[in-house]
Amino acid sequence: MTITMDDQTLQRWVERVSLESFGRPFLHRATFNRRLTATGGRYFTKSHNIEISPRQLEAFGVEETEKIIKHELCHYHLHIMKRGYQHRDEDFKKMLAYVGGSRYCKSLPERAAKAQAPYKYKLVCHSCGTEYPRKRRLDPARYACGKCRGKLFLKNA
Repeated sequence: MTITMDDQTLQRWVERVSLESFGRPFLHRATFNRRLTATGGRYFTKSHNIEISPRQLEAFGVEETEKIIKHELCHYHLHIMKRGYQHRDEDFKKMLAYVGGSRYCKSLPERAAKAQAPYKYKLVCHSCGTEYPRKRRLDPARYACGKCRGKLFLKNA
């Protein structure tokens, strides 16, 4: 599913969702940011602007992206009203549940594939033989075995 949208269309979408779900206007800018991979969107407290990941829209569609927009608008409206706008605040949690926004966005397929990559290296203890699988190469001299404090050596998996 490839859905493409420009920043002007996103701006109108965010303004509509703000009025429909929050009953308050969105008076700042909403833009796409292709570099967002680990998160679905961002709210900037200084400028009050919102950025949304177009990759989420492409991967999961309009419904999931609208939940991300609602999440960012919760930050926006609570911050404007000088109430608790951070994830840990009760005001944020209540408003998010009320409007039906998502607490977390889904992991992008390319990130999920990278996270499931097989281990390339193993740290092995000289003394007890305990193995520690690792995806990245590292210097074994900087570490010791967690069980017996023995020296470790690097082995390709």
